[in-house]
Amino acid sequence: MRHILSLLLCLITLTALSQQRPLNSMYMLDPLLINPAYAGNHVQFSATGIHRNQWVNFPGSPQTSTFSMHSGFWGSRVGIGLILSHETIGVHEDVGLFGQYSYKIFSDAGVLSMGVSAGFNNLRSDFSSLRLIDLNDPNLAGQRSKFNPNFGAGVYWSGVNGLFLGFSAPYLINNKIVDIEGIPSIATQKRNYYLSATKVFQYSPNVTLYPSFLLRMQEGAPITFDLNFNMSFYKVVGLGFSYRNQDAILFLLQLKVLENLHIGYAYDFTLSEIRQYSEGTHEIMFNYRVKLGRIHKGIECPSYY
Repeated sequence: MRHILSLLLCLITLTALSQQRPLNSMYMLDPLLINPAYAGNHVQFSATGIHRNQWVNFPGSPQTSTFSMHSGFWGSRVGIGLILSHETIGVHEDVGLFGQYSYKIFSDAGVLSMGVSAGFNNLRSDFSSLRLIDLNDPNLAGQRSKFNPNFGAGVYWSGVNGLFLGFSAPYLINNKIVDIEGIPSIATQKRNYYLSATKVFQYSPNVTLYPSFLLRMQEGAPITFDLNFNMSFYKVVGLGFSYRNQDAILFLLQLKVLENLHIGYAYDFTLSEIRQYSEGTHEIMFNYRVKLGRIHKGIECPSYY
């Protein structure tokens, strides 16, 4: 019971002061999750699956799974993508489906991509599974479902000098979280803004460095950031670590198993007080890429790293 109360307190804090939307630790390997303008940047067809088990051994802890796919079309000038997500936390289940479209402008200095996304989240809450002290509380009665359409936009710059910049707002509509007749509520989903930057350095013929950062801004919440440092060896093995302020230290491992198949693993060492009850966070990823016949014939595809 103590763990459940702790989790509820964390959720209240999450809603009031921190990020409402889930964020994977390996978003840098699938930027489509935070920026629709990234659609088609791999040129070839790319499918990525990520599963995140947050706060291991914590009852009711978040479990997040995402599956994304995108590809370039018409000489990679247009990108089309799709994201399917599923998250459970306590008695809540959230299923999302979003489509992405991007258009790219090519120049001698790099490629500017502009993207939009549209879709929905369906939040379902099963309060009947709770052991309640007050059985007459109307806020915690039965099952409820809330359908929330949304849309977003973003821009992404890929420079020929190895500099990558992105800015996005994946969810622009402030949907109500609670919508029960006769019960007033001001709880809404707040807009999120992401500012990202990555610089690629060729340290040696077989070693590449990828320092990056991500700035997260949410209306009514403090600004948070990630500082990331990744490196790859022979473009086969990747190692990295990240610092997420006031939250965790992350360790990442990437491996090129086959020419078209890559896998990844991340471990979050929690810095907040939740570490007293949890053994950290685990995250696994796979990515598969392949050229699609005539669509990508004769087009150069970027390296995985």
